[in-house]
Amino acid sequence: MSDKPDLQITPTRFEMEVDGHVAFILYRMQGDVIELVHTEVPAELAGRGVGTQLVRAVLDNIRARGARLHPLCPFVHAYIARHPEYADLVTD
Repeated sequence: MSDKPDLQITPTRFEMEVDGHVAFILYRMQGDVIELVHTEVPAELAGRGVGTQLVRAVLDNIRARGARLHPLCPFVHAYIARHPEYADLVTD
């Protein structure tokens, strides 16, 4: 796994391919707010920090766009709670 796999964005998912497997975060737009709905990491990538790397890349992307988010996904919510430097991105 490279240090920073590329983040791909589709109309409904942020995706990161690692060793031929795709981890993703489902999202939807609610006005100008990005709702992060669900994170999924294939079992083949479990325990390798891929989910954490994916969330960090997505949050950095959202920050670079100047956007705001609503973390509906418990994994994303927990990540932000452990990394308060991303708390300013969160809106109600």
